[in-house]
Parts: sequence; C-alpha cells; structure tokens
Amino acid sequence: MRLLYTLAWWLALPLVLARLWLRGRQEPGYRRHWGERLGFYGRQPAPAMDTIWLHAVSVGETRAAEPLIDALLAAWPACRIVLTHMTPTGRATGKSLFAKHGTRLVQSYLPYDTGAMPARFIRHFAPRICILMETEVWPNLIHQCNRYKVPVVLANARLSQRSLGKAQRLGKLITDAARGITLVAAQTQDDADRVRQLGVRDVVVTGSIKFDVVVPEAALATGAALRAAIGARPVLLCASTREGEEQLILEALARASLPPDALLLVVPRHPQRFDEVEKLIAAQGLAVQRRSGLAQGDAVAAATQVLLGDSMGEMFAYYAACDCAFVGGSLLPLGGQNLIEPAALGKPVLIGPHTFNFALVTEQAIAAGGAALVADADALMAQASALLQDPARLAAMGEKALAFANQHRGATPRTIAAIKPLLP
Repeated sequence: MRLLYTLAWWLALPLVLARLWLRGRQEPGYRRHWGERLGFYGRQPAPAMDTIWLHAVSVGETRAAEPLIDALLAAWPACRIVLTHMTPTGRATGKSLFAKHGTRLVQSYLPYDTGAMPARFIRHFAPRICILMETEVWPNLIHQCNRYKVPVVLANARLSQRSLGKAQRLGKLITDAARGITLVAAQTQDDADRVRQLGVRDVVVTGSIKFDVVVPEAALATGAALRAAIGARPVLLCASTREGEEQLILEALARASLPPDALLLVVPRHPQRFDEVEKLIAAQGLAVQRRSGLAQGDAVAAATQVLLGDSMGEMFAYYAACDCAFVGGSLLPLGGQNLIEPAALGKPVLIGPHTFNFALVTEQAIAAGGAALVADADALMAQASALLQDPARLAAMGEKALAFANQHRGATPRTIAAIKPLLP
C-alpha cells in the first residue's frame, strides 16, 4: 500500500506544484522556498547543537505549539528546534512567535511525502526526535523516521470519530504508519481510545497544550488600542469564519435586534478570502471598514457596521477587543475551531452545532457556563443580543470562561515528561 501511495505522490506532484503556483497569485508565500518542499537544502555547515524536529502544519498548530516549543528549549538547552510548516501563514506565525529564540529555532517547509524527500530532510537536519502536532500522520515520513531510528511523537493529538473512520478506510497504509509512531500524547481519553484503535502502542493522555498558551503582552496592547479605536460600542466578534458562514451571519444580522450601536467584527480564517468577504459585506448594504486601513490613532467610524479583521497574527488582539466571541467553522459541518483562546481572555463564547473536531472541550466549556451552543446564525445573533444588553450576565459568563481555561492548564509539563525518556 505504501508503494502505491508513493507512486500516487510522484504522479500527482506536477499538479501539486501547479496548484502551489496558482495559490501564489493570492498568497505570494506559496511561490517561495520550493527547494525545501522538495527536500533540497544546499550545503550548510553542520549545526553546533542537536536538533529537535517539530512539525506544525499551519497557523493554529503553530500557535498551539508555542508553550511546548518554549518548554523544549528550556528542558534541553543544548538543542535547537527545526520547526516545519505546510503553509506560508503558518511559517509567518512561527517567525513572529519565535524570533525571541534567535538561532535556536530554524524554520523550513515540510517536504512532500514521497519517501525520498523526507529522507533527504532527515539526512540534512539529523533530528534526534520528530514531534508532529495534533493530527499529522504522513506514512513515508514516519517510515523514514523509523529507518533512521528517529523516534516519532504525535503531540497534543486529537482524533474525531469521523477522522478515525476515514483512517480505517485507508487500511494498512494508515495502520502501518500508526504502528510506526513511538508515542502519542493525546488531548483526551476519547482521543487516546481512538488512536489505539489504529494500532499505536504507547498512548498517554496529557490534555490540550492550547490551555497553556500565554497571551502575549503585545497582543493585549494591540487589543487595547483596537478597542480604543472602536470606543464604547458593544462588539460581537465572529472569529475564524469559513466560506459560507459569513453570508449566513450577515443575513442574520439584518434580521437581528442587536443594540443599534453594536459593531460586528468579522475575522475570516483564511487570508486569501479577505477581499471576498469585504464584497459580501458591501453587497448586504453594510458600511464596512478594514482593520488594515486603521492607522495608529485612527478611530472606527461611528457609521461603520462591520469591521473586517484582515490582519495576520492578531487573533488574541481581536479577542481582547471584543465583548462576546463566536468561534467559526461551526455553523456549517466543518468541525469547529479552538475556543480556548477567547476563554483564556475571559470572553463569553458562542459556538455553532458542528464541533466534532473539538467535541469534548466544547462540551466542557458549555458545562462550565463559559460557552453556549447556538443552533444557527439567527440563534447566534439572538444570544449575542441578549448578552450585549445584559452587562451582568456578560461579565458572569466571561468569568466562568476564564475559570474553565485556567482549570485545564498543565498539558505542557505532562507532555515534556512523556518525551524525556525518548530524548536523553
């Protein structure tokens, strides 16, 4: 099966590269560093320290990895980290978050999973361990790690029932790869049970590292400045929205009874959709401003009904600036997004019915009183309207969200303890 998978990769590679080039029209980062994606790195002097390899596919995984990366560098002061990504936005996020570590952190794209390319990566960087964040399972990459005796850890692992079904349909290809994983540090017991069904032998439950993320002071300052630009108006944030959701939200806004001076702040998950979402807002006849158009000291116009969050790396700032946060990817069957960040900032959280990627944490946040489930976009607006017009209820729900986030901290030291036997 793996040989067929490898052949499929080689046959698809021209199409993959063509798609990369086309995506580069909207995101120029996709047209850079192609050598890394193909496993070519040129001649470089051997590093003066051992290498820990950590893979975080895009923005969410990169931000989630922050406490783990900080802890790894503290626990192994004679090591450096090679941080790999699949997307330019993930790479840019990593550059922003980890510049503080200087030469102890090197970034690269993950090479395509053809077999030869991951092998070249391993020979070039000579990692002592490979740590994959959350759901990344690449059969040839894991095979090459096993070949070169590099332990493979799946950290902060989550596996929904739907993803388990998809993996099982792939049969021996995925089960062989799963058996090649040395250790899985799972977010929940349910995740651990599903991972074991794939054949992983060593699985521990550590909790979600995302609870351990520390909100940067700079993000809080940016959020405070944005809030000052908005003024005293009540703010509903719709964060990490996906294609199709903005239309539902905007149509529901027209039917809603939000406070007359309320501001809707919309932050699409994917930057290539910023222009598209602005057109959707304008088509609804709503006055819109873009975050990128606000210079320092500028105020959001009183007539503005929707502020479009079209910046990268400012999600904490957007959460800090709002009164109530809806977490996107959940109005449509897309699995939802991480609600821990708004909870950690003490913001009441609203979330749609489709949360299968974050089922347990969503249930726990709702049970703790820090989050509320909404059936659809109209219910979202009704809940938000009630909260924004009831300051006492808004504050109480925010306090419960913060208490929930604080209660679940500690996954990072548990993950470090699990890794230590593999990395003397």
